[in-house]
Amino acid sequence: MSVLRRVATLRPEVWLGLTLLALHAGIAWGLADLWSRAFLLAHMGLFLIWQPVWRGEGAVESRHAILILVIGVVLVAFANWWLLAIWIAVLFGLIGGNVPGIRDRRHRLVSLLAALYLLATLLLWVVPQLFSARAVMDAALVTLVRWGLVLAPVAILFLRVERRHTDTPHAVDLFYSVTLFLLVAALVLGAFAIKELARTDYAMALAQTLFGIAVLLIALSWLWDPHGGFSGIGQLLSRYLLSVGLPFERWMQGLANRAEQDVAPERFIAEAAVDMLELPWVVGVRWRTRSAEGECGARSRHQADFAHRELELTVHTRWSVSPSLMLHLKLLTRLLAHFHEAKRREHLQRQNAYTQAIHETGARLTHDVKNLLQSMKSLCAAAESAEEDRAAEVQALMKRQLPLVTQRLQVTLDKLRAPVHTETFAQVDAGEWWQALCARYARSGVAFNPGSMHPGTTVPGDLFDSVAENLVQNALNKGRLEPDLRVEVAFSSENGPLLTISDTGTPVPRAVASQLFEGPVPSKMGLGIGLYQAARQAAGAGFRLRLAANEQGAVRFELAPA
Repeated sequence: MSVLRRVATLRPEVWLGLTLLALHAGIAWGLADLWSRAFLLAHMGLFLIWQPVWRGEGAVESRHAILILVIGVVLVAFANWWLLAIWIAVLFGLIGGNVPGIRDRRHRLVSLLAALYLLATLLLWVVPQLFSARAVMDAALVTLVRWGLVLAPVAILFLRVERRHTDTPHAVDLFYSVTLFLLVAALVLGAFAIKELARTDYAMALAQTLFGIAVLLIALSWLWDPHGGFSGIGQLLSRYLLSVGLPFERWMQGLANRAEQDVAPERFIAEAAVDMLELPWVVGVRWRTRSAEGECGARSRHQADFAHRELELTVHTRWSVSPSLMLHLKLLTRLLAHFHEAKRREHLQRQNAYTQAIHETGARLTHDVKNLLQSMKSLCAAAESAEEDRAAEVQALMKRQLPLVTQRLQVTLDKLRAPVHTETFAQVDAGEWWQALCARYARSGVAFNPGSMHPGTTVPGDLFDSVAENLVQNALNKGRLEPDLRVEVAFSSENGPLLTISDTGTPVPRAVASQLFEGPVPSKMGLGIGLYQAARQAAGAGFRLRLAANEQGAVRFELAPA
């Protein structure tokens, strides 16, 4: 068991070297002896252990196993130089096709040594055996092939390659492998044809073939990407290979244009499915989402089912779905699902925006009703605390304030009946507004400091009432916890309407102050939703509400033109 375990842990380079050594032993001394066939059989077995096509831990399908068995039987039982030339060319393509994708230097050196050995064996030993004059072989060439070329497989056995987890030694690049196989086949057949037709020396025929292939490759490399205005074979080939994607690109452009339209998600999917019928390989489409389903076109016996997120798509095609077409349809399904998801989110955002507008309207109107209630409480408090000899004064106050309260309540009800996106404020005389404010809070202990009043100055009455009542009430609420707090309200119109409300209490916490006008802020003092709504109203009317000072004993709010 220890021997088998050691054999199982041998590096791939060892198996490759043993594979090449068995091939060398099987062909370097001819194919007439039985022991050469035995070495070819060993070569086939070692190749199956090393092979880069299937992973060693994976199970090989029966049809692949039969194909390998047939190749081994043909190679061993019917071995000839033409068959060996084809087999060595295939090995050269498999090994050489991996070289461009190998990053490790030692791993690349192993592949280069193996490819060099196979190419040298093919050109120096196998191809000369194909000619009619193969009996005449130079002794030096025979010695070089038998004892010189064997150094490459031996060197491979002693080269240590560090394997990384990211290495993929079993990957075979089909394009490079086929290209190398065709080049070697062209080289061998070209040399054979020139040698037989021109009756020239093999070395001269090989040199002429190499020169012709080199000239052809140079011409192709220049035609691939020229600099004379011609687009080049590379671009022409790319256009041809990508021609299957042109209808798909047109469908994607139509899908993007349709996504810009304001349509429901289900209607968007239905119209996009109808557009898919313009693709040359599609005859019918059936789709289903969480909330709807539909079908368009006709059905066929060739269909493919795809699903991505909430979208399930069944595409009926004119012919069997090829791997490249399967990739196109998968990408098509993913794009359609992403656009449908975007449309669904857009529809949901509109609903959320409508709900948010209703919420903000209700919050703003609730805020207005709360201010009216505070005004009514102030009037009731003034009436209850008034003495009999001041009944006339209280009656006059009621006559002045109750119509204003009624008017503001009517405006609030009008907003509730017919909400608008942009709120308008009626302009009132600044002096009259100031006198009404002073009268409402005459008995609340608030100090009023009138500044310079310019005649004819007007202010948006509802806005200034809302801001003033919010700030004054917040300051009075703070005064319940801080008995020595003084509240002062100042107004001037020298450089535009400027309303200032300040108190001598504790400052607003820094975390609350940074978000005071940006959104609702939970606070025991009443700061938050009221000032947020007031700040939005001020911005809509061209004013700005800000916290001008926030220090111990000096907290000041200002409302001024923006």
